[in-house]
Amino acid sequence: MLLAAAVMCGSLMATAQLKVVRDSVQLQEVEVLATRATSNTPVAFTNVSKQQIEAVNHGLDLPYLLSLTPGVLTTSDAGAGVGYTSMRVRGTDATRINVTMNDIPINDSESHSVFWVNTPDLASSLRDVQVQRGVGTSTNGSGAFGASVNMRSQASSLTPYAELSGSYGSFNTNKETIKFGTGRLGDHWVFDGRLSHISSDGYRDRATTSLFSYYAQAAYFNDKTQVKFITFGGKEDTYHAWDGISRSKLESNRKYNPNGEIKHDGVVTGFYNDQKDIYKQFHFQLLFDHRFNNNWKLNAALHYTDGYGYYQEYKNQRTLTEYALEPFLVDGEKIKKSNLVRKKILDSGFGGGVFSVHYTGERLASVLGGGFNKYSNNHHGQVIWVENYIGTLDPNHEYYRNKGKKTDFNIYWKNNYMIWRGLSAYLDLQYRHINYTIKGVNDKWDWTASPEHMQTLDVDENFNFFNPKVGLNWQINLNNRVYASFAIAQKEPTRNNYNDGPLTVHPKAEKLMDWEAGYEFKSRRFSAGVNLYYMKYKDQLVLNGKLNEIGELMAENVPDSYRCGIELMAGVKFTNWLRWDVNATFSRNIIKNYVGYVSDYDDNWEEMWTQTAIEKGNTTIAFSPSAIVNSVLQFNFKGFEAQFQSQYVSRQYLDNFESKEDSLDPYFISNLGLSYSFSLPHVKKITAGVTIYNLFNKKYENNGYSQTAAVYKDGDKSNQPTLASDPRFYPMAGTNVLAHLTFSF
Repeated sequence: MLLAAAVMCGSLMATAQLKVVRDSVQLQEVEVLATRATSNTPVAFTNVSKQQIEAVNHGLDLPYLLSLTPGVLTTSDAGAGVGYTSMRVRGTDATRINVTMNDIPINDSESHSVFWVNTPDLASSLRDVQVQRGVGTSTNGSGAFGASVNMRSQASSLTPYAELSGSYGSFNTNKETIKFGTGRLGDHWVFDGRLSHISSDGYRDRATTSLFSYYAQAAYFNDKTQVKFITFGGKEDTYHAWDGISRSKLESNRKYNPNGEIKHDGVVTGFYNDQKDIYKQFHFQLLFDHRFNNNWKLNAALHYTDGYGYYQEYKNQRTLTEYALEPFLVDGEKIKKSNLVRKKILDSGFGGGVFSVHYTGERLASVLGGGFNKYSNNHHGQVIWVENYIGTLDPNHEYYRNKGKKTDFNIYWKNNYMIWRGLSAYLDLQYRHINYTIKGVNDKWDWTASPEHMQTLDVDENFNFFNPKVGLNWQINLNNRVYASFAIAQKEPTRNNYNDGPLTVHPKAEKLMDWEAGYEFKSRRFSAGVNLYYMKYKDQLVLNGKLNEIGELMAENVPDSYRCGIELMAGVKFTNWLRWDVNATFSRNIIKNYVGYVSDYDDNWEEMWTQTAIEKGNTTIAFSPSAIVNSVLQFNFKGFEAQFQSQYVSRQYLDNFESKEDSLDPYFISNLGLSYSFSLPHVKKITAGVTIYNLFNKKYENNGYSQTAAVYKDGDKSNQPTLASDPRFYPMAGTNVLAHLTFSF
């Protein structure tokens, strides 16, 4: 079970190695582990094993497979865990969670997010996952401001195998996967592969998803060296479910999806069939591992990621000049607005290399590592259709084009020195340099310019960060461990932080100082742990309700904020066939002396709007619940397995004004998984099972956004304004079922 790792992380060694002897040749599995924590590292982390992933990997995206690790929350636009999904850890969103695979950055260099929909069923090709909470250890890629997720690709199998698996359930959700491996060929070669298909109609209307993916690896090895080539990727075709619905709509039609609405005179007359996001992404990794002797080892990797795709949107009553189109005449009337379809296109490339040199002595374990990566992304937009347009419309009419480029270099030096009888000191120093440029025409119209025109982007920023980390770890005996650490992390702004803010004022880099301390106990039958954290931020970027030049919400630096909390974990093995694991996170997440800006309500806001400053004082950070509690009861007996999973999440505010109206209600949900495994002649194992999600049919929402405005009595702005709320929510599915069947040969 996923939570077993949370309470026994000290016993799972991230440096475990696969060594199999056959004749005189030894397979030394590629170990790109420089950014991983071990039982001697004074940080909070959870290891999730391959077996734990397989037990829940029946079709939902990877964030949902990690959802019961401490402090993790998941979201799903479509409401059923397939398609556009995301995760938060300790209240921090996806743009602040560092994700790597084999130490290679997976986060998009501009948005800093990971779009799991672009690499569907990646979980089927993973050996394990480590989730580090807080700053964690130095890593490659964007800074970890709440957590880092470190994935390892599957190990090479020395014996031939094949596996067929399939799932089917509610909302026509289905998953088909084929896995195979050649085993050892000629004493030096191993080949493995996977093909997958996932599709779903989604819980919400038209929230369809169709995903195809692959994974392939070829490994060459001898007694001291291994070289592995890996490629994985896929294609996604997803209907938009990006917009939430009102509280009243939750009561009348929870499944409603407003994306793709076609309106005439304010009335919805239909839905646009091609309101879709279509994207292809292909990853290539070349991994090298060489062990010089028992003390020295070298890891290195080259990588490249190619991405291309677009999304189309039906937009109602858009001003034509915003799209570089001229108004037209109909019966002598000048038409300035019309319904249209726009297409936004991305074409990106990301490549580079990472390395790490490892020394392991009697008392000192040291790693020198780093990476150099370059990224470029071409953004451009087209108008492909305008309703009743009179005039010549190029089918590829382009209204904006810009290019983002990013260079990212980092080097780190990690040391763990055994001082005395299980007491070790940890020192981790990292230097990181980033250059980020955006040049060209933005996709937003500048109404404030004279004459008005599309916004011009001219960003050229350099960042230099020094991120030290220190700590102590004391393995008192086989059962008891205590640790404490202090770490600094710094992070550059995302593309949206530049594009959605005032073009004349660039956002600042963020800084985090993270204090952690913990205790762990483990025995054969019982394990427990506690971790305390205090994360103090300088210039954290948060949504504050302020609008940019064209009326869009933007994020600005908040001078002073913090997150502090306690993470509790426990597990008890009652018998060899019954186990119970629980974890809980209780926290405070505060912005000090917060001043937010909201729009003044105006029916004609497109033509004129103003802002009102609201002094809130100390307030809770949005999307940061004060309590998350997970429980898993696991039963295993003679091939039969049952898991009863539960999660409680307290109230989450949608903005930083702490209004109950603009919040997600607390929720408590449970899932029940049942399976039975057996073997037959010529079949290694057959597993059949079913998972019932949201067992008690709870109506809940795990994501949303606010649309707060200032309202003045009688329209008189000399009066004190009140805040009017009009939030939007993403409803989750009620009770739903997914059955699965796997044949292993």
